[in-house]
Amino acid sequence: MATGDDTDSAYGESIHSETTSLASSALNYQYENGRRYHSYKAGKYFAPNDEEEQQRLDLVHHVQSMCLGGELFRAPIKEPERILDIGTGTGIWAIDMADKFEMATIIATDLSPIQPKWVPPNLQFLVDDAESPWTFEQKFDFIHVRNMTGSIADWPALMQRCNEHLKPGGWIEFGDFEPWGSTDDNSLPEDSSYHKWQLSLHEAANKAGRSMNVVPHMKEIVQNAGFVDVREEVFKTPLSPWPKDKKLKELSVYMRMLMLEALQAYSLALFTRVLGWDPAEVEVLLAGVRADLYNLKYHMYTRLRYVYGQKPL
Repeated sequence: MATGDDTDSAYGESIHSETTSLASSALNYQYENGRRYHSYKAGKYFAPNDEEEQQRLDLVHHVQSMCLGGELFRAPIKEPERILDIGTGTGIWAIDMADKFEMATIIATDLSPIQPKWVPPNLQFLVDDAESPWTFEQKFDFIHVRNMTGSIADWPALMQRCNEHLKPGGWIEFGDFEPWGSTDDNSLPEDSSYHKWQLSLHEAANKAGRSMNVVPHMKEIVQNAGFVDVREEVFKTPLSPWPKDKKLKELSVYMRMLMLEALQAYSLALFTRVLGWDPAEVEVLLAGVRADLYNLKYHMYTRLRYVYGQKPL
């Protein structure tokens, strides 16, 4: 990673005059099975980066904002001077944070240069890999890691690196959905397409060396990285509009929409590259999964977890 402070820009431009830094090859996208993928560190991340996927990422942001009551984060930060957003995606969270904290310098990184060019002057987007060595010269008050399940090979190492690059008293925050559909009444049959899909997804991610099952363990990982006052907040999110509760039903309408858009994005590369499936075979399974998401007899839900902790003073 390159340093992103105002006085020392390794990319040759001030943060106020240049909002995106990237290698020219980063725009030479890869195409596979009708979807577009990143070219920088090609093949490392499983999901596409095309327009369809960007719309899904913005929908994820909307659903998570609904769960948080319109808030952008859960950590008790007040007046941060430097913020790092890892895996920024479309950059929607970073842009909102730049508007909220106008006096803060915000750096947001991703493997794909899909972020808008016109952004607040205190925000800088960098094409970078969070698993490569970091070279930031100034430390941060807040490091934000959201929706990165299945993207990181060594989470303890990443959390330790975050600790090293935070100021004393700074905060780390992780947020993501558990990639697993549960029920309280065993209403989802074990022979259902949805259950087969999530088993295959976890198998493929494990074989690829980037587990999908990190979310329930993140609190322990953050604690083991040396953070204190570590807290976890859990939000139950139905996957289809089966609840009677009005707020949950509204949330679940968006959640099902999100799931329907996520199925191919999560599955196509992993199932074909890692499990050796034919693309047509993947689509047949996904058709069954979509039908299951419309079956309101299946009372499926997942959990959105936010974990945050403080670096000791």
